[in-house]
Amino acid sequence: MKRFLIAVIAAILMLTAWDTAYYRLGFYVDFQKNKPVTAAAKTNGKGILIDAGDGFEPFEIRGVNLDSGIPGHFPTEYAIDRETYLRWFRQIKDMGANTIRVYTILSPEFYRAFYEYNSGNPDPLYLLHGVRVDDYTQNSHVDAFDKSFSGRFREDCKTLVDVIHGRKKISLNYNGAGAGGTYNKDVSEWVIGYILGVDWDESTVAYTDHMEEKQNSYHGEYLYTADGASPFEVMLAEAGDNMIRYETERYKEQRLVSFSNWPSTDPMEYSEDLRMAFAKFAKVDMENICSTDRLISGRFASYRICPHYSDYMREYTEWILDSSGTEKNVPADSGRDAYAVYFEMLNQYHTIPVVASEFGVSSSRGAAGEMAAADNDGRVSEKEQGEALTAGYRRLKQAGGAGFLLTAWQDEWSGHSWNTMANVDLSKAVYWSDFQTGEQSFGLLTFDPGNERNACYPDGNTEEWKDGDRMAGNAAYSLSMRYDEEFVYFLVHKREGEIGSETIYIPVDTTPESGSYYDKDRKLRFSRQADFLLVLDGKEKSRLLVQARSDAFRAVFGRYVEGKNPYGDPPDKDSPEFGPIRMMVRLQRHRETGTAETKLCETGKLLSGNGNPESPDFCSVSDFMIYGSDAEIRIPWQLLNFSDPSNRQIHADYYEQNGIENLRIKAVYAGIGSSSDTGERIEMGKLPLERWGKEPTFHERLKQSYYIVRDAWRQQEE
Repeated sequence: MKRFLIAVIAAILMLTAWDTAYYRLGFYVDFQKNKPVTAAAKTNGKGILIDAGDGFEPFEIRGVNLDSGIPGHFPTEYAIDRETYLRWFRQIKDMGANTIRVYTILSPEFYRAFYEYNSGNPDPLYLLHGVRVDDYTQNSHVDAFDKSFSGRFREDCKTLVDVIHGRKKISLNYNGAGAGGTYNKDVSEWVIGYILGVDWDESTVAYTDHMEEKQNSYHGEYLYTADGASPFEVMLAEAGDNMIRYETERYKEQRLVSFSNWPSTDPMEYSEDLRMAFAKFAKVDMENICSTDRLISGRFASYRICPHYSDYMREYTEWILDSSGTEKNVPADSGRDAYAVYFEMLNQYHTIPVVASEFGVSSSRGAAGEMAAADNDGRVSEKEQGEALTAGYRRLKQAGGAGFLLTAWQDEWSGHSWNTMANVDLSKAVYWSDFQTGEQSFGLLTFDPGNERNACYPDGNTEEWKDGDRMAGNAAYSLSMRYDEEFVYFLVHKREGEIGSETIYIPVDTTPESGSYYDKDRKLRFSRQADFLLVLDGKEKSRLLVQARSDAFRAVFGRYVEGKNPYGDPPDKDSPEFGPIRMMVRLQRHRETGTAETKLCETGKLLSGNGNPESPDFCSVSDFMIYGSDAEIRIPWQLLNFSDPSNRQIHADYYEQNGIENLRIKAVYAGIGSSSDTGERIEMGKLPLERWGKEPTFHERLKQSYYIVRDAWRQQEE
């Protein structure tokens, strides 16, 4: 018995050791040294070919970037289940896409679903897989040759190879994220290539090039660097070469390889003024990372190309000769066309295939950049998003690119924009939908609040409103309010007749720390100290105004607009001045002069339209609709200075706290009056707020842009 137990224990220890060595440490013995190396996809000049079973044929990468986030969970929680992935794969394929790109190793659920979807499928989805370098590593004090950077990057590349071949076990919280588990589904036959890395931080690239000047060349079996390559490019070549060698030797397979890039580190030449203004002092050039004859798959260049990076792209609105010798001239005010010119320049520069690996337009209410704000005060509807994406696809295709990946498949509640991130509590962002933040709405699929539908739609149908929603009124009007994870809703009802030409005023009190009983410009009086004033004045003049003390824009960006410290002369707590709510869409700081060039839009201006997605005249970015005796209005939480509505958290007094800090409230107050109520005090009622914490409700909805892209891509296939 004793010998038997010893044998069993020894066997267990041997199996454990083998499991650790083979599935965790990557140990293997090559029993197939003479097996030929294959590639499912390879480059051919400026194009890409794919193995169709009976030979290679031209392949245009056409697809979407798939993120790992879902409402109620941060992307690093990897909370998306297998059923959701399968549903999304079907929808992505029905749209006309042939490729999905993911940025990093996801949970095993993704690979199981991908394997299940593609197995036995004559028309599968293909995969471009990434390896992410986290922000902490990239922005730490070390250069890219430090083991914490390059060593980890190389190890992650090797780990990915084993993951796609279904031969890897990863501990939970691998690399500080939530992905982990047993990866036992071999999806490699559908993985056509790798896009390694992230949007490189230009400071990290420049610091590496400065600190590691002697690291100026690399000669590997599959990749090597050209003369003049930078140290950062040498690091990339070494990492890519190690990855290719590992997959070639262990699995006898190769894949297309590229390294992520974007305007901040592209290899193009820029004017001195632009380089000084935007700190454009680093380059990553795929032309400097060359391949030997042993790489049978090939390499390609990939770039994130988004319209709101207009400052770089406008550099080429009048540019050099194209391949036919004809001078290109694109008008300087062409707006959204600049990215097509930019992509054509990249394509002419490179000798290898060029893929627009991220091309996106946000369908948010708030603008993330100047281009999106050019025509409509910052907002881009889902319809306009779809039209911009399909137009961009056609233009980039005409420019000769080898692929086109939309950013992104799904909206991300965790997203944050440079011009609004100070206004919200980022640690709670996934628990509510911030329609003011441009980075949250790049998807073709959105997550609307509510299990099946929103709490309300401004659509002329008031059936969802109940008597219990009424909270204020006078002899002429009543006011009702509701809310969900995205909006605060108002219903204005005129007791007799239809809403006509008179102006309707709705004061809103959100914070006990400031506000005014009086609006001096409109001669209005309130029963409570109002922080905002909603003005309903027809389709063209309606807007939300903010009391001077509660103006978040002034607190954050006032120094750039006014040219002085806004905290040096703050508005009075009870200032009777109510002004427009503004959004910064361009902030260019000039280092030499200390000045800043800015562009603003009035984000408090309200747009009339039907907000019900089931309506044939649906306008996704509409704010209100007047219909007979009723008017329905929806206001995004951030526009009312909420930093985290899931916990009833709002901005505290900026000038008491010397910046944006937060406080919790239990209710908001609002009332209703009109231009005919001259001199009468507007009584304000109470809307109690309930916390929903970490359990938001939501339902999926394919945007209008999805169907527009689907029609364009299906037509392309025909």
